[in-house]
Amino acid sequence: MSLAENITLGEALLRYKSKVSILKKGFKQECFRVASLCKSFLAEKPTNDITSVDIATYRDLRLASKNLKTGALISPSTVRLEMSLLSNLFDIGKIEWGICSDNPVTKVRKPKSPPGRTRRVTPREERLIFRYANAHVNQEFLSIIILAIDTAMRQGEILSLGWEHINLKTRIAHLPTTKNGEARDIPLSLKARDAIIRLGVKSEGKIFSYTSSGLKSTWRVMNERLGIKDLHFHDLRHEAISRLWELGTLDIMEIAAISGHKSLSMLKRYTHLKAHKLVSKLEGRRSKAKQEIINHMVPYPAKLIVGESSTRIVMLDFDDLEAIGESYESAVEHAQTILMRRIIQSIRDSSAIPKPDEYLELQPLSHIIMVDPLGCTMAA
Repeated sequence: MSLAENITLGEALLRYKSKVSILKKGFKQECFRVASLCKSFLAEKPTNDITSVDIATYRDLRLASKNLKTGALISPSTVRLEMSLLSNLFDIGKIEWGICSDNPVTKVRKPKSPPGRTRRVTPREERLIFRYANAHVNQEFLSIIILAIDTAMRQGEILSLGWEHINLKTRIAHLPTTKNGEARDIPLSLKARDAIIRLGVKSEGKIFSYTSSGLKSTWRVMNERLGIKDLHFHDLRHEAISRLWELGTLDIMEIAAISGHKSLSMLKRYTHLKAHKLVSKLEGRRSKAKQEIINHMVPYPAKLIVGESSTRIVMLDFDDLEAIGESYESAVEHAQTILMRRIIQSIRDSSAIPKPDEYLELQPLSHIIMVDPLGCTMAA
């Protein structure tokens, strides 16, 4: 038996990393998987001696282990990716390197894929994020957030943007290389174009100085300071694609051209339409003006301040709207009247009407009531 046939899996993994992984766009991520596999009991076994039982044992041990940084169980997706790497190694090892006679991974069940993320950015979270980014010491952060939510570009695509690939006149960003291996042109909204211009236009070079790890750190700190839970940067891409769908003006192929998805089934995983965006479509064109008014007649949160001689109600989503009454009942009635008036005036003037619960400063729930412009008021 030759030396090659006696090679251990650990040695094979290092060869795989230097000859195969290095050619992949996800080389950095694959290095982590190789490192994890090299620490396992499989690493000391000769590749030709590894059986499907060994692979199944590795799978079960990994699923039962915890991430040292987060303390959470290793995700099924992580184990699936490690098993896919092993499977590819055994295929190459069998066909090209002659270090094994079989691929034991093909006989073993992979962990079931978890359901795709459905996380959308709430209006309040969006306002918090933009306020934070606007005040951030590095103004690149705000532009990155705007591009992510307006263009559906991936984090790596945004950070790799070069000035030479931006046409501000036609509002097109050209991506020479993308995750799927093909070049792509991204249409820029006026907001996205201005987010680039504000950084100071140059003729060439990278637009952003952020590294992937640097942006990840900034994003994590922001979420901690704002109290935002379970929101990944990649969720902004998810949000952007969903908004493209909700525009109602683009077909599926146009959205795929912007997002860069080759598989329409993958594109569907990113798209979770907000139900309220579909309500008007159910009604068709009937009573459009009526729908416009009724859609805004919803309860708004308000802060209740009870004094010795009067009661004050502050509408939290409006900067300058509050009502005062000698009693709770009169204050509520006044609040309903001024809220109704403000909504109608805003519709008449075509000015923006805030959505409920977009206020930024958190308030004790015991001090919050919901004021309905149509007459019903309740505790939060």
